[in-house]
Amino acid sequence: MTDPARDRPGSAVGQPWTMLQDTFGDPVMTGLFSQSATIEAWLRVERALAEAQASLGVIPPDAAAAIVTRLDTLVIPDGALTAGIRHVGYPIVGLIGAIGADAPADVAAYLHWGATTQDIMDTGLALQLAAALDRLVALTDELGDVVARLARDHRSSVMAARTHGQQAVPTTFGAKVATWLAELTRQQQRLREARPRVAVVELFGAGGTTAAMGPRAADVRRSVAGLLGLADTAVPWHAARDGVAEAVTLGASLASSCVRIAREVVDLARTEIGEVHETLSHGRGASSTMPQKANPILSESIVGMGSIALTLVPAALTAMQVRHERAAGEWQIEWDVVPGVMTLAAGSLSLTAEMLDGLRVDPARMRANLELDGGLVMAEALMMALAPVAGRARAHELVYDLCARARVEGRSLREVVAADLPTDLAARLPDAATLLDPAGYVGEAEDIVDAALAGWAHAREVA
Repeated sequence: MTDPARDRPGSAVGQPWTMLQDTFGDPVMTGLFSQSATIEAWLRVERALAEAQASLGVIPPDAAAAIVTRLDTLVIPDGALTAGIRHVGYPIVGLIGAIGADAPADVAAYLHWGATTQDIMDTGLALQLAAALDRLVALTDELGDVVARLARDHRSSVMAARTHGQQAVPTTFGAKVATWLAELTRQQQRLREARPRVAVVELFGAGGTTAAMGPRAADVRRSVAGLLGLADTAVPWHAARDGVAEAVTLGASLASSCVRIAREVVDLARTEIGEVHETLSHGRGASSTMPQKANPILSESIVGMGSIALTLVPAALTAMQVRHERAAGEWQIEWDVVPGVMTLAAGSLSLTAEMLDGLRVDPARMRANLELDGGLVMAEALMMALAPVAGRARAHELVYDLCARARVEGRSLREVVAADLPTDLAARLPDAATLLDPAGYVGEAEDIVDAALAGWAHAREVA
């Protein structure tokens, strides 16, 4: 059965409810890729093109003035270009028609002079991506500042480092968080490095030769780039989509950094671990049937958004596989993928900052958990203390046997060391209470925090 609403051109059937993005997304990034903002980016390009061409004598100044006046006052309602896109395949033909409708003759005569649809859309996309990367930088700044505070506050909060999901050796929560901060510092650098490669003008005409633009084509392109605040280029990128793919991949990478943090919080908030908890307030994370639940809902949403962003990267890489001088379907992939990844990345960053800003950390529970396995987390410390006396291989074997005995017999590491370690070796060890204290075996943990904080502070200073 057909849906009459779908059969009526231009009829409103409602927008899909993208629940995660609509609920937890970043409104600023969503606005950058809204229909109205996208159209405005195209109008900015047409405006700059007319102004640049008039200044170089390519089109009459009066015509450029009429075009600019028309563009300054024109309003294109959402949905107005849909029918044209369905008919032509692209929006710019319909946009030019809307600009020229009921406008002075000079507007229609000189608008879009020597340009092609993809010139306008790609240059508009460059404007949007420049703003999007700037927004990601700002959101990464906010998240990094929250992470830095968390690392500083818990520089010395001793906890178990975990490998393969099991307790390994002592560390500090600050040192764990420091790795998040160093990762964000590197991501921030990548964002800034990518911007000049992404925010690039594209004005090379139908086949990439600028033949229709005339002998002043390079000057026009340079002028348009300057008017729009974009980088100039002497080589077209209509078919070379590596810059767009880089931006998409970077956005997904940022979201994945957030997922890493969120997964850690979900794990550490498990009832059996209980070392951190999201903000607690009435009804937050509640279950419809289990009254005791306080689920880590922000972390779960971060995992969801970041995981979706990751799945879109292959699509952006597929869009790079363009043959000849213009895409035949690959370009269209970007129309949905770029806004999708950028909004998901921004939402992930802002939500991670919110989640960590309210994170409740329990150092006492962290310290208690170090004793869950009878203090076996200090096995490496014991082995390294024995190694100079017995040799590393024998020390490893001795401590392995002690640990196995402790587990089988339900005794602590301290108890088996006191009772079963050969007396000649025990006499040459430091005091057991000191040797088996987790706080004394965190290595460079506090220095790692300091280094991460210094790296972040430097990144913020040079920005």
